[in-house]
Amino acid sequence: MGERFKDPTKNFVCSFFNCKASFSKSWKLEAHYCKHTGLRPFACDSCDKSFCTRYQLTRHNLSHSGKKPYQCLVDGCSEGFTSTAGLKNHVERVHQHKETHYVCDHEGCLKAFHKNNQLKSHKCEHMNQLPFECQYEGCGKKYATSKKLQKHEKVHDGYPCAEEGCTFQGRTWTEYQAHRKAEHREILQCDSCTKVFHNAWFLKKHKLHVHMGVRRVFKCTKEGCLKTYSTHFNLQNHILSFHEGKRSFICSHDGCGKAFAMEESLKRHAVVHDPQKKKMQKAKKGQKKKKKPKANVSNASELSAQLKHLSLNQSRSQNVP
Repeated sequence: MGERFKDPTKNFVCSFFNCKASFSKSWKLEAHYCKHTGLRPFACDSCDKSFCTRYQLTRHNLSHSGKKPYQCLVDGCSEGFTSTAGLKNHVERVHQHKETHYVCDHEGCLKAFHKNNQLKSHKCEHMNQLPFECQYEGCGKKYATSKKLQKHEKVHDGYPCAEEGCTFQGRTWTEYQAHRKAEHREILQCDSCTKVFHNAWFLKKHKLHVHMGVRRVFKCTKEGCLKTYSTHFNLQNHILSFHEGKRSFICSHDGCGKAFAMEESLKRHAVVHDPQKKKMQKAKKGQKKKKKPKANVSNASELSAQLKHLSLNQSRSQNVP
């Protein structure tokens, strides 16, 4: 028991059996209890989600309001986020090209995860600590976290459609999503053209780029480089190939051996070696609207001369007594 009180600032100790967690604030302990009980006392009024703390609920509500108070400060980037953690991950992943890996130190494992809580959940499986058990009759499956248990319970509950008046209930999440796309897909038409979108975000981007002429500019973050690009993909490709000299994706076609910084660039290049795909690509380009043929200058001048001659003959005949 003495090990629990190593840190004198952590006076709030979890009372669940075999749990040694302790906290410096009572609200942190209450939030921790949610992991054991599965209860989430702070419910969202706009959807069916619920949370362990009021802070989590407040942060979640931003997704309904559309507000993103944490803006990326890198030149040329206009991305916004609902939390500092989201902003930090974005900067590290997109602008600093960092990939954090949390590696399991269990003997013979070495599995890597992008998030620390994923690693913690994974370690529970090694230690056979699966405190969250499914209560459905005849099931009894156990999980390391309440979130995994809730996800599993959907197998028993199904996925009822949230649209008013719709009685559909999917057996799986994939089946539910397929139903939503087929029956309740949002249709948003641009008020300046005939383009139709199924997502408000894409419609907004379309209006900005096509009708308002606002073009996103991605500036190279390397010191002294003034290069700019219209897409983030092209910027990444530039940094990897030009500044870092990375060209890891090599064409395996006989006699080619071209190297690329991005896997997508290699896929695009592969069309060169596939006659069928190359033919299809040319056909798509050929489907562009053809320009109207210019009037034949020689024919037009000839017609004009004929009309002039006819008019002259008519005037002469009228003057004959």
